Amino acid sequence: MQNVLKKLKLMSLCIGLTFTIQSCGQNEKGSEDEAKKESITVDEQPEYFLLRPEAEKAYGYSHAVKIGNTIKISGAVSFDDKGKPTAKGDLGQQMKNCYADLDKILKHYNCTFDDVVMENVYTTNMPLFLEVSVYRKEIYKKNFPTGSWLGVKELAFPELMIEIELEVYKAQ
Repeated sequence: MQNVLKKLKLMSLCIGLTFTIQSCGQNEKGSEDEAKKESITVDEQPEYFLLRPEAEKAYGYSHAVKIGNTIKISGAVSFDDKGKPTAKGDLGQQMKNCYADLDKILKHYNCTFDDVVMENVYTTNMPLFLEVSVYRKEIYKKNFPTGSWLGVKELAFPELMIEIELEVYKAQ
């Protein structure tokens, strides 16, 4: 009986050591992978883009920032070049103006709406947005991105009825 107990203890010890050795190897590999990811991220500098430099500086934001293969685009609204709301009271036209600005930003980065992976739409009139949202089929020819549609009480200016922000991924 003592021999059986000794063998079981020895077997348990071997199994425990095997798992410990395997998990140590995985931790080292995980650490190497994390170090590679960190070095890639640290080496990449953000590239900022201002669509309307004077207005964006006055309001305190950049319209887009690119880091690596990802581009984050601030919410586009229906503004003129001086940063004043346009198409007051016309949600459909405001939406078209937003997409026109977003297209300019995408082109700056040699992208199209096919590269968009997330789109968030904020609107002060969700029922009306649902009526005019069919226009998005003209924008997204291949696939629709992920995202959210959110009804909000107000946007930055009372005349604004819609704001659209994007996230883009462009493989190199």
